[in-house]
Amino acid sequence: MFYDWFLDALRQDYELMRVIKESARGSIRLLRHRKTGKKFILRQFCGSPEVYRKLLLISCANLPDIYEVSTKGSETLVLEEYIEGDTLGHLLQGALFSTWETRDIVTQVCQALWVLHSMEAVHRDIKPENIILRGRDAVLIDFDAARIHKPTLETDTRILGTVGFAAPEQYGISQSDPRADIYSLGVLINVMLTGEHPSRCLASGRMGRIVERCTRVNPAKRYKNVLRLMEAF
Repeated sequence: MFYDWFLDALRQDYELMRVIKESARGSIRLLRHRKTGKKFILRQFCGSPEVYRKLLLISCANLPDIYEVSTKGSETLVLEEYIEGDTLGHLLQGALFSTWETRDIVTQVCQALWVLHSMEAVHRDIKPENIILRGRDAVLIDFDAARIHKPTLETDTRILGTVGFAAPEQYGISQSDPRADIYSLGVLINVMLTGEHPSRCLASGRMGRIVERCTRVNPAKRYKNVLRLMEAF
């Protein structure tokens, strides 16, 4: 009932500016509130709303504010803050990042992940397209693939993630936990510094050693948590 009411309210109070992304799994739309002119993101996808619901109560400079979450069957609607800025994916088309810039941005992503991991949530889709630079703030977005870690399960219920960035355990080997995000962070660091996956060209020096530890196949041999990774920086 609330889902249908929410949809009606959106149609009345917001206008569609553009469709950012649309696929078989769902869509992302940019809306503008008719009275205030403020922009919002509307996500519509088939999947669990658990992580988005937990984020309703969270305020963090490195995460978007979540304003409303509604479900109907397997369908989930999320109204969230519009983050204005460029994605790392877009910026990497023009140039690589320096070691200092990489350390600063990834540290902020770690701060976002510390919030998520403290809620027993795993993002599972860390990649340049899901990080937006808003001024000096790095903001981690898109929790459609995120899930709550459940110690009683042996494997993930759904195999999701981006090839090249997803940890091996995300392909059904075992259940992903926060160390899966650390694997993806290692790939991200390497791509920001070299433009390549670490299997093709490993970053040099200390950053390369950090990447190597992040991306070990055995999760137990990676950094224990994002705080340990930040200490390594």
